Amino acid sequence: MSLFRNLFRRSAPQPYQTLQDQINYHFRRPDYLKQAFRHRSVDARPRQNYERLEFLGDAVVDIIVSRELMQEFPEGDEGLLTQKRSALVQKSFLGTMGKMLNLLDYLEIEPTVNLKNEKVANKQYANLFEALVGALFLDGGLEPARRLILETVWQNRFNAWKSVNYKGQLIEYCHAHQIGNPKFQITDVSGPDHQKLFEVHVRIGSETFPTGIGYDKKSAEQAAAQQALDALEKKAT
Repeated sequence: MSLFRNLFRRSAPQPYQTLQDQINYHFRRPDYLKQAFRHRSVDARPRQNYERLEFLGDAVVDIIVSRELMQEFPEGDEGLLTQKRSALVQKSFLGTMGKMLNLLDYLEIEPTVNLKNEKVANKQYANLFEALVGALFLDGGLEPARRLILETVWQNRFNAWKSVNYKGQLIEYCHAHQIGNPKFQITDVSGPDHQKLFEVHVRIGSETFPTGIGYDKKSAEQAAAQQALDALEKKAT
């Protein structure tokens, strides 16, 4: 009788079975996985929703991506590596990774949260991806988390690095929110003539945003605009 019960338990479907098969990792402690998909609207206690795991996952993504970038660009300076990493760890790109894995299918959330709103849904996709990475790290250490990041974020890195008009997006954002036009200013030019490095920052009203770096003025302005957009969007959430 006990053998029958054991066989039944093994064959019973698990709510996260499809996801675990998809990422080729089965959790030793399913409570980490459950926590990774529980929104604070369901349980506001820090140890019961995904926010702590999201915090951890964000750091793990950063370190894995940074290491891969140093190997990919052995001669790349800090400015280049920072720009490449920024494109890979931004919420919009991580949201795309979460969508690839259909992570919203597993989310516990109150129906009052409008997931039909594209911005809300994309934010949840990104948060869940980071929370899943954090849960993997706690359950199995760095290797399973690294494997997921390599098979998603890193494998799709060239899509993230495609040219995006961050400057145009920033101007549109400023107009939509009536906060004045962004002003771009070159703060430094360094390096030899054949490989100059430009540093540009954006100023909107009285606020100055982190510097963007590039090998020409245009790419530095795009990097600075991306920094400003990231800061403005974080402030708005």
